[in-house]
Amino acid sequence: MMNLRKSALPPGWYPQNPAKIDEFLGGFAQSAQKTPLPGPVIAAVAPHAGWYYSGAAAAQAVSTLAMQAGQCGTIAVIGGHLPDGAPALFAMEDAVATPLGDMEIDAGLRSALIKKFGEIPGLETAQDQYQDNTVEALLPMVKYFFPKALLLWLRLPACMASYEAGKALAATASSLGTKLLVLGSTDLTHYGAAYGFSPRGSGKEALSWVKSVNDRRFIEAVEAGDPRAVLSRATEEHSACSAGAVLGVMGYAEETRTLQNKTAKCAGELIAYHSSADTSIEDGEGIPSSFVGYGAFVFNA
Repeated sequence: MMNLRKSALPPGWYPQNPAKIDEFLGGFAQSAQKTPLPGPVIAAVAPHAGWYYSGAAAAQAVSTLAMQAGQCGTIAVIGGHLPDGAPALFAMEDAVATPLGDMEIDAGLRSALIKKFGEIPGLETAQDQYQDNTVEALLPMVKYFFPKALLLWLRLPACMASYEAGKALAATASSLGTKLLVLGSTDLTHYGAAYGFSPRGSGKEALSWVKSVNDRRFIEAVEAGDPRAVLSRATEEHSACSAGAVLGVMGYAEETRTLQNKTAKCAGELIAYHSSADTSIEDGEGIPSSFVGYGAFVFNA
């Protein structure tokens, strides 16, 4: 009997009706085809809040990655919300439920990767038994754009070992002959009293600072391909909640290029950015006291 991982998030995070999912995502595939990119996309990073707030940016990332869907046998979705010292967490079920149907887990890749992670100093592995949005919120999009792909569900901690884990993911997939694409998951600055972080007060000044300084510094670290800056800015400046996921994607991108005999590069390109405050402003509610930044990145071969 198949061991199925069921949805753990309450209603409201994403549509449960397939028709509503199609209505939300239908236009993104066409717009992605018109987006000029310098090369094939091998990985992306997307935000993971409820679709009402971050769905548009997330869909831009996933739909752009899906331009390579024909070359994808497995898609790894890397989440976070794990501090330094936490183990890498794998979904150990046979499949994961989504409103569009179940996604089968790539058990072979998972098994090989758990063994490979054992060779990375400071990185242990464990079963993901927790309710967390960083992977699940993206899965209906993944299933929509990659209907036949297998899934690897992984969450990585905020430490440099996760960068090495990304390299191990690329090397392991290559050794198995797995046609892999990778999607990382993080939100950016969580600002305001609800998050215990408001160094610039509230209102316009706070929103401007988050966009032009705090989120911008994290974005620049990703665009520069600087994993240590990504980690330090996320942890010290509170500019990303799931740095481990981004580090995993960056390590994967660098190792993939190395395996292809290309110049190693782990830099990402920002393709979308907004905040939950922008959504509130558009709805005529003004700038909320607390808000979150969202960015979407792609990584090219």
